[in-house]
Amino acid sequence: MPVVSTSGEKDKAEQVSQWWQEVEQRSIELSLDFEYVIETDITDCYGSIHTHSIAWALHTKETAKKDRDCKNLIGNLIDEHIKDMRHGQTNGIPQGSVLMDFVVEMVLGLGDQGLSKKIGKAQIKDYCIIRYRDDYRIFLNNPPDGDLIMKLLTETTSDLSLRLNAAKTKMSSDVVRSSIKSDKRAWMGREQLEGTLQQRLLIIHDHAEQFPNGGSLMAPLGHFRDSLLNEKQIDEDPRPLIAIVTDIAYRNPRTYAVCAAILSALLDRIDTDDKKAAIVKKIRKRFLKIPNTGLMLIWPQRVTYPFDKTISYEDSICQLVAGEPADLWNSNWICAKDLKKALDPKEIVNMEKLASSGPIISAEEIELFNFYEGR
Repeated sequence: MPVVSTSGEKDKAEQVSQWWQEVEQRSIELSLDFEYVIETDITDCYGSIHTHSIAWALHTKETAKKDRDCKNLIGNLIDEHIKDMRHGQTNGIPQGSVLMDFVVEMVLGLGDQGLSKKIGKAQIKDYCIIRYRDDYRIFLNNPPDGDLIMKLLTETTSDLSLRLNAAKTKMSSDVVRSSIKSDKRAWMGREQLEGTLQQRLLIIHDHAEQFPNGGSLMAPLGHFRDSLLNEKQIDEDPRPLIAIVTDIAYRNPRTYAVCAAILSALLDRIDTDDKKAAIVKKIRKRFLKIPNTGLMLIWPQRVTYPFDKTISYEDSICQLVAGEPADLWNSNWICAKDLKKALDPKEIVNMEKLASSGPIISAEEIELFNFYEGR
């Protein structure tokens, strides 16, 4: 919703802050849940809004049309005042004030309701939509669902005499990068490794996009982990940071260990175990979408084990850690009892060491796997 500053900041500054928190940061978080994002907006939104649609939003379309000349309907009064401001024109409203932003929000909110009903009838469930003014971000895991939602959105905006901007409509499989405007990413790239934690992570994320799974990722990720541990308190919300790190690991398998260490430090900043478990569940769900992710599942289990030993993981080694029976290899052909005992899968888990593990993965644990090359 439009905001008015109650501090010394200007209204515009408050709105920028709102965009950052409710759109940009939320979009990054959603990369844990969704593989794709569609971005689109309404062409000349303020200049195209039909003033009669204000009454539709406040009183329903049927009532507004039936009582079009009724002066007791506040929607009609707003309609008349705006037309007076625009020399009697019924298309378009003034732009530049919080009040007009609020009027637009009422009309587009009517569109939100209509779109939600249509999506419900189409039985699409795995999606999330963020709208900020006339900008839409549609998150999903199934591209055909995105095509159908775009069709329904086109119909919905058309009912309000609005149309989508085809030139600015695009789908991306990189939700994190799409969450940050390209010019902003380019500017942050000039800052090297200075700035906020999120800026530094986004620079690393951008480098990973240019040099996927490269050894050069290890040093900046290692330095980021060290600096994070040196911070007694961070002012930033850890959830978007977790989403960015997860995306780096998802796209760069060689970074699994160091990214898991960073995730353990960030999860330690989450205030309750229930919230931690919910976030890890999303991380685990995302990695299950790609094959041969047993190595990555070992690291989330290492992260969650100190605070919740009941979280289950599908990998055989993870099952052994949880105290469940699992076969890592076929030893039925071995006759010698001593050799068979030595190859017992349960023996590979040092339960004493596991019990003493803290919530944050140490550098020594990572370096055992020689993942800090180039540092």
